[in-house]
Amino acid sequence: MPQSKILLSTTSVYPEASTSAFELASDLGFDGVELMVGVDSLSTDIDSVAKLADYHGVPVMSVHAPTLLVTQGTWGSDSWDKLRRSGEAVARLGGNVVVVHPPFRWQREYGAGFVAGIKDLNATSEVMFAVENMYPWRTPGRHFQAYLPGWDPTPYDYDHLTLDLSHASTSQRQSLDLVHAWGKRLAHVHLTDGRGSFKDEHLMPGEGDQAAWELVEYLARTGYTGHIVLEVSSRRARSRHEREVLLGESLESIRKAVAAGLAGA
Repeated sequence: MPQSKILLSTTSVYPEASTSAFELASDLGFDGVELMVGVDSLSTDIDSVAKLADYHGVPVMSVHAPTLLVTQGTWGSDSWDKLRRSGEAVARLGGNVVVVHPPFRWQREYGAGFVAGIKDLNATSEVMFAVENMYPWRTPGRHFQAYLPGWDPTPYDYDHLTLDLSHASTSQRQSLDLVHAWGKRLAHVHLTDGRGSFKDEHLMPGEGDQAAWELVEYLARTGYTGHIVLEVSSRRARSRHEREVLLGESLESIRKAVAAGLAGA
């Protein structure tokens, strides 16, 4: 039975560099890596990334396009060019998914054509462009609509979607509800967690309110074969060894949850 590949996001080793993600992914036995473009200078040099992946024997199976607030200057200022370059990069690296954040509110022209533009990219590209669920920016006193056409991709005509459990928690939604609502549009998962804070926490799966292990079991039991990416904050680790233990324990728990789901299929 086909199974999901379990990937390590390069953001999960921050403040260490992308090189550490490949080293740890190889040492711990992840199936591959998701590259966050713009997290450091290496991540923007796809030829160097390819050499690093080959050296460690860890493929790059997905690429997160540089569409975050902190990566607005990466690969220029043309958002569509960023997405095209991300698609070319993941194809060059042998992967098949580009993770895309929706436009910011101030990117009005980009936002106006976003849904149609993503549909066109998916119709003409050899890789999938999967739009990620976000969340309303909020403080204790107010909410702010930061994304166009919206932070929740559910009502829009996207072919492929990325589910981020921490973002679901920040938006005070339940990830399993989104899985049910999206159906076959669910193409990619960022496995993490949150406690409903207005901060995007990216806790280790199982530490928050998103029923992470129940979700992984459900996905495996119902035939989901897309990638599951461990995208967490490991900044609490005081050493490389502590970071390795945290990520290794999560990987082991993911594999156990997948096995339990498959056994119940």
